[in-house]
Amino acid sequence: MLALNEPGSRTANVGNSAPSSPKPSESVKSNEFTDPCGTFDTNVTTPYSITGYWIVPTADRCNWRRQLEAIHHVGGDTVVRLGFGLSPRQLDPEGQVLDQVTAEGKDPLPDKRYAVCVENGVPCAKAAENDLKAANPDNRVSWNFVYRTDEQYGNGVFRCPAMERKIVVGEKVFYRLIASEDGSDDATCDFTSKGRAYHVIIVSAGTTDSLTELLDLGDRFGIQVFPALPLAPRDPTGTTRANPRHVGTLTTLTRRILQDYGDRHANRKSLGGVYQPFELQIRDWAEPENVPTLQVYAEQHRIVEQELPGKPILVSPYLDARKRVAYTSTPKQVASGFKALARTGVGIIAPQDSRGTGKVGLFWPNWKNKPVDERLKPVVGESTYNTAYYGGTRDYYREMSEARKELLDEGVEVQLWANVESFEPSATERCGTQGSRGRTDKPRMDTAVTLAGPYVSKIISYMWTDFYTCGSPSLSEEIARDWDRPVAIQAVREKRQIQDGLEIRGYHVQDAKITLSWSGLDTPRVVDASTVGWYDGTPMPDLPESVGRVWIPVDWESIPQDTWVRVEVTSADGRKAAEPVYYRHE
Repeated sequence: MLALNEPGSRTANVGNSAPSSPKPSESVKSNEFTDPCGTFDTNVTTPYSITGYWIVPTADRCNWRRQLEAIHHVGGDTVVRLGFGLSPRQLDPEGQVLDQVTAEGKDPLPDKRYAVCVENGVPCAKAAENDLKAANPDNRVSWNFVYRTDEQYGNGVFRCPAMERKIVVGEKVFYRLIASEDGSDDATCDFTSKGRAYHVIIVSAGTTDSLTELLDLGDRFGIQVFPALPLAPRDPTGTTRANPRHVGTLTTLTRRILQDYGDRHANRKSLGGVYQPFELQIRDWAEPENVPTLQVYAEQHRIVEQELPGKPILVSPYLDARKRVAYTSTPKQVASGFKALARTGVGIIAPQDSRGTGKVGLFWPNWKNKPVDERLKPVVGESTYNTAYYGGTRDYYREMSEARKELLDEGVEVQLWANVESFEPSATERCGTQGSRGRTDKPRMDTAVTLAGPYVSKIISYMWTDFYTCGSPSLSEEIARDWDRPVAIQAVREKRQIQDGLEIRGYHVQDAKITLSWSGLDTPRVVDASTVGWYDGTPMPDLPESVGRVWIPVDWESIPQDTWVRVEVTSADGRKAAEPVYYRHE
C-alpha cells in the first residue's frame, strides 16, 4: 500500500448544505448557525468517493451534530443508523419483566430497565394484563415482549388508546402496546365481546425523540437518514436466523412505528427510507420462500410499502467467499441470492464487501496466484487468493450487477450499492468498543472503492462511529488530507472520433498522467491526459455522480493479444492512485 503524502492545502468549499457528489470547482459562502452544541459549518470541504455511513445511537445529542457535520464535510449525503431488537420475555410472579435467558441457562433476574415501568404500583406488563381481563375475564396474555429505543412516538403509534398508552415515570418514558396474537392488529379495538389471546409490548423510549433530531440535522446538512426497523427476534436454534414464530408481533410493532413516522415525517426530504437491520449472508437458497429470515423480511417489508409508500428499504447482507468454510458461495450463487432478496420488497441492496472481516479478498483475476494480504492471514492463513477464495470483491459485485439487470426485465427495480467495511479483521489498533476489529487506512479504502468498481451506483461504509474517528490521525483525518487523490474504478477500450484508445473511469481523474504497462514491456508508457487526452465529468447512468472519465489514445497494435494491461493513474501533483485498474486486451 502507498503511504499517504502530506499535500498542501487543497480544500475546496463546495456546495452549501448540499447532497454529496459536489463539483470541486464550485464555491459558495459558508452558511453557519448556532445551537447549544456550537456552530454548524454546512460547507462540503473534502468530498470523498464514499457518501454514506452507519452511525450508532448516542445519548449525547451534540455528538449527533458533530458526526453529521464531519460526515457532511467529506461529502456524505446518507446516514444509516443502527437500531434495536424486539425481544420476547418472561415475567416473574409479581409481573416484573425478566432478563433475556442466557446461554448459560441461569435463572433470569428482573430487567432493571423495565422494572422502572409501574402503573399505580403495578408493573406495566401486569397492569396491561389486568386491564385486558377487566375488559373480559377470558382475555389472556400469551406472550410479553420488550423493545428498546431512543426515539419518542406520537399518537400514531396507538391503535386502541383506551388500552394503550404512554407512561412517564420520572424522567423515564415507556409505551404500552397491545398486539393481537394472530398479528391481525384488529382496528375494532373490541376487547370485550369474547376472550382472546394478546401479546403485550412494553417499549422503553427516549427522553427526547432522536429521529426528529436526526432529521432536523439531515435537513440542515443535506443528508438523508435511514432509521432502523425493529430487529426481529432471533431463532433460539440458530441465532443467525430470524424467528418467524414472532412475525405477527414484529409486523404489528413495525406497522405502529411506521404509521407514526408517516404522520410526522413522511414528507420530510431527510427521511431517505428505512434500514432492515437483521443481517443475513447472501447465498443461493434452494427454496427462498422457506427461508425464515426471508419470510420475516417479506412480511416486514410489506408493512413498509403500506405505511411509507415511496420510501425504500435498505438492506446490507454480507458475503462469504472462503473455500475452506462450509455454506459459502461463489459469485454466481450470490447473484441468485441477490434476486431472491430483491423479491422480498427491498429497494436498495448494499452488500458488505466483507474485506473487513476477511471473508472476501480485494484482488483482480490476474492476481489469483499471489499470496493474500498480510492482514487477511488471521482469517484464511498462509495461502494464495485462489486457494482462499472463490472470487474477489469485484467478481461478486459484477455478478450482482448482472442479476440486477435481469430483475429489471422482470419488472423488479432495485438499486445496487456497495458497503465497504472500514476496519481490519484483527485489532492491532483497536477502535473504541469495536471488539476484535481494528482500524484501517485510506489506501485500503481507496482499494475497496476501486474493486467495487463500475457495478454500483453508490458507496457507503460500515461504519463512521469509532472506525473513522479513532487513532491519530484518524481515518476521517486521512481522508480530509488526501481526499482528491485519484481513484480509478475501470478501464475500457473506447474510440473517440477516428482514434482508438482507452477510457479510464474514476474519481478525481482529470488532468491525470496515465501509465500503461504489461508483462514483457521494458519501459512503461506514460500518457499526459491533460495534453493529449479528453476529460468528461458528466454523470453516467448507474454510477455515483462524482465518477468522471478520462480518455487517452492507445496504439492497440503494439500491445500483445491476451494481455492484462496495468493502468496506473497519477494526479498532476504526483500522487498515485492506491490501486491500479486492469484491462484485458483480447
